Amino acid sequence: MSVETSAKRRRLEPEARRAEILAAARKLFDAGNYASVSTSDIAKAAGVARPLINHYFGSKRDLYLEVVRQMMVVPAPVTEHLPKTTVEQRIAISVDRWLDVVERNKRAWLAAIGPEAIGRDEDIEQIMLESDEIAADRVLEAAMMTDVTEGREELRAMIRAYGSMLKAASREWLVRETLTRADLHIMLTDSILHLLRVTFPAVLESKHA
Repeated sequence: MSVETSAKRRRLEPEARRAEILAAARKLFDAGNYASVSTSDIAKAAGVARPLINHYFGSKRDLYLEVVRQMMVVPAPVTEHLPKTTVEQRIAISVDRWLDVVERNKRAWLAAIGPEAIGRDEDIEQIMLESDEIAADRVLEAAMMTDVTEGREELRAMIRAYGSMLKAASREWLVRETLTRADLHIMLTDSILHLLRVTFPAVLESKHA
């Protein structure tokens, strides 16, 4: 490492340094798996001393959990700055952005939604619950339905269920290759629109019957 590069690294703010370590860890876990990646590997890839990994994240497991959280929680950019157009177009754009995220991090995504070497535990399950709630927020934002009050809990429950289908469908695309990205885009877009415009109103109507 050159003196110039080293100096630049020393000037990084804590949050920037943490983000850099996370990015390095995500790439390594994406290329391998939990068991095959060591904290030394991550430190080397991030260009930091190994103790800095412990300083920011505590342990390899804690760092891995943070990587899982990054993968499972739908990032804000998926629904940020959507055009003020039709709900159909906003949903289609959001789905396309989400597919971009998954495609860029294929192995890490599949590891996050499938069995993992360290096993599922309460921490992993909590991340999954958190990601489901944030995903529901993102869908409501894209669909311009954040102000829905009647049947709100039922609606969020249906969106969470849609999220489970979305995970299974992504395996059909990335693992089995029975669906193309274009197929998945149509399926996910049409499914959520049907849920919002047909299924949810039908549930509300049944409550008043």
